[in-house]
This record gives sequence, structure tokens and C-alpha cells, in this order.
Amino acid sequence: MSTKNITLIVIAALFVIIGYRGCTGYNSLVTLDEGVTKAWNNVQSDYQRRADLIPNLVNTVKGEANFEKSTLENVVQARASATQMKVDAKDLTPEKLAQFQASQGQLSQALGRLLMVTENYPTLRANEAFRGLQAQLEGTENRIKVSRNDFNTAVADYNIKARSFPMNILAGITGFKTKEGFKAEAGAQKAPEVKF
Repeated sequence: MSTKNITLIVIAALFVIIGYRGCTGYNSLVTLDEGVTKAWNNVQSDYQRRADLIPNLVNTVKGEANFEKSTLENVVQARASATQMKVDAKDLTPEKLAQFQASQGQLSQALGRLLMVTENYPTLRANEAFRGLQAQLEGTENRIKVSRNDFNTAVADYNIKARSFPMNILAGITGFKTKEGFKAEAGAQKAPEVKF
């Protein structure tokens, strides 16, 4: 065999190896990207579950004759704002994720105020429907936390792959960009002050 033939065989073998690695790398990026999309859909599903429980909770609370109307209106407005904020999993920019998180945070705060105010209404707290809805909301908040953590894990796995050498070159060429996960809300690092 001539050196020319050996050189051609070596070059062809290198192209086959590089092509194989490129295909498997690309496919793994697609798989991880779809994992992020699935995790994001689960987050939105859990937030939707919470939003779906709110009308029943508000209607149950309305039954209390002298309940603060402004508190209920704040919950309804926050729910409307949160359900209008939609973010496509394929377009998860840090800005859109922050907007989504802010609108959901406003709803969480409004719900928190509602549940705090209900402490002043013993007949409402004794209402079986209200207690059931409150338990469902607590369970949903736990689901949201788990979904957000799963989403952050999927984003981290994807980002590690997309930023590792030599996959970062392929990711750049094929348009796979790093993604943003959920972050703690501003001021979350400070413990709340409790006074008795």
C-alpha cells in the first residue's frame, strides 16, 4: 500500500469518527433540550393547577358576609395577571423567565395575604370546603417547588453539555444556547422577622 492510500484511509477514518461524534453530540443536545422543555411544561402545569383552584377558594371565602373585599379583588387580579403570562419553552430568555417568576410571585403574595386574613374568620376556617381547598393549595405549592427544582436540574444538565468542550463548538454552530433556570426572589436570603 502506498503512503497516499494510507493517508486517504486515515483522513477518511477521521471524518467518520468526527461525523459520528458530531451526530451523537447533536442528538444528546436535542434530548437534553427536550428534557428542559418537558420540565418547563411541568412547571406551567403546576402553576395552572394553582390558578384553577383559586376561583373555588375565592367563592368559598365570599360566603363569609363581612370578608375584606379588597383582599379578594387583589387575589383575582393577581391570578388574571399570572395566567396571562405565557412563556414558550423554546424562548426561555432570562427576561421572560424573570417576568413569569414576578407574576407568579405576585399571585403567591396575594394568596398569602388572603390566607392570613382568613385567620380572623373562625367560621370560615371551620368550613370544610375552605379547609380542603387550603390543603390542595398547600400540596400544589409543594408540587410547584418540586417542578421548579426539576426544571433547574434539567437546565443544568443541558447547560453543562452545551458549554463543555468540544460540544460547545457544535452547540454554537447548531444554535443551542445556554438556558436560564429559576432563581430565588430578591430578598429571599433574609429570614423573615417574627414578633410576638
